[in-house]
Amino acid sequence: MIRLIRSNLLDITGFAVILAFLMLLSLGMGFQSKLEVPSSILNLNTIFLSILIEAFPFVLIGVLIAGMIQIFVTEEHISRWIPKNKYLAIVMSCSVGALFPACECGIVPIIRRLVGKGVPIAAAIGFMLTGPLINPIVIASTYMAFGNDFKIAALRMGLGFAIAIIVAFMVGMIFKGTQFKKSTSLHVHSHSGKQSFLEKFWAMLQHSIDEFFDMAKYLIIGAFLAAMVQTYMPAKTLLEIGSGAASSLAVMMGLAFFLSLCSEADAFIGASFSSIFPSTSILGFLIFGPMIDLKNTLIMMSVFRFKFVMTVLALVAGTVFTILMLFGGML
Repeated sequence: MIRLIRSNLLDITGFAVILAFLMLLSLGMGFQSKLEVPSSILNLNTIFLSILIEAFPFVLIGVLIAGMIQIFVTEEHISRWIPKNKYLAIVMSCSVGALFPACECGIVPIIRRLVGKGVPIAAAIGFMLTGPLINPIVIASTYMAFGNDFKIAALRMGLGFAIAIIVAFMVGMIFKGTQFKKSTSLHVHSHSGKQSFLEKFWAMLQHSIDEFFDMAKYLIIGAFLAAMVQTYMPAKTLLEIGSGAASSLAVMMGLAFFLSLCSEADAFIGASFSSIFPSTSILGFLIFGPMIDLKNTLIMMSVFRFKFVMTVLALVAGTVFTILMLFGGML
């Protein structure tokens, strides 16, 4: 326990400083007579806090699941569950992801553990892309956001699943191995089968705490950058740039990336643009954002090699844009 506290002392101190700063900003309204705080700063603070409050529960769920995988799932289990054929493994992982209610905020620690346990990197990416996008919670929220119309929800589910498989196949052809950074440590220990359940449960919590402090600092950075974009990017600029079919799709995909909304709530934001942009662009917003966004990219960069993360980002963006442009006329 002492080792755990010491190893995370700097992280805890950093969080304390950030929280103290946020509290001062939050109380700024009460001290305006003494210190004038610009409205843009207060708005940035509100958006930043809302993103963190929305995302942290999912990060916590993700690291707890990652801890369970680390302690209770062995390499032998993985070898039995995952098909030997890498293409079947990709299809299976995408299918499991479609049924798994995971948010993009907490999906990286899960795939980090799965890859560390022997899941092929392409299959893990397939799981990462479908988990936050096609799970039942997201589909239900999309259905409600668009006036109980199942069309957008069905297109999001069908096209998203196809795009995830295409990207995962391409990742499998380009990359081999785990693609972990050299500095990445998974804290892998052998856990004897003779350990009691309480001992395994405590070990799971220790792994989850390590994982949480590894991931949360990158989430904070990503949330702050996303809040800056939402605060200082004029809506008029978006409308001027996104006047054509291709440009409007690019604008909405870029907006999804930088806003970094949680996939359980992004459909309501996407629906608010439906009177301005065509359905193809709205789908770009709804599909691209949950697959990979700014905060998710930063979290991935803390685990995987920079070249790998940038390649995955380019593959996802290129495939989403190409598929929607090709099928946009039929939507």
